[in-house]
Amino acid sequence: MSTDTETMVLTRVFAAPRELVYRAFTDPEQIAQWFGPVGWSVPRDTISVAPHAGGGYKMTMVSDEDPSMASPIDSTFSEVVENELMIGSEVFEGRALTMKVEFADADGGTRITITQGPFSREMAEMTREGWESSFTKLDALLKA
Repeated sequence: MSTDTETMVLTRVFAAPRELVYRAFTDPEQIAQWFGPVGWSVPRDTISVAPHAGGGYKMTMVSDEDPSMASPIDSTFSEVVENELMIGSEVFEGRALTMKVEFADADGGTRITITQGPFSREMAEMTREGWESSFTKLDALLKA
């Protein structure tokens, strides 16, 4: 029986217009500046994004301390609504995962809600921490 039953849901409000936040998720130059938790980076030359149904993300997160530690990401979008929604799936360590990213206006900025899983409880918490750390970098990028 699988222990992967947890869904990670994370909501964060950014002080930037929805179009700018969405662009940070779809522009490879910007993704290279914020994606990945602190201590990890995503080399620009590993990133390709095709933000449409049937397209997806391809990139590789690399440890800043040990570049031999890498985590490739290869996801496929099933639905994309520009500035509003991205739904996709990927296989991670032999498990099928789904992710939904919702973009909405909120308090003069943009609310992002990420729903991702299924995970084990431990992996869901690690994923949440990774996104929160990445969002610290995204916040700095959007304020620049």
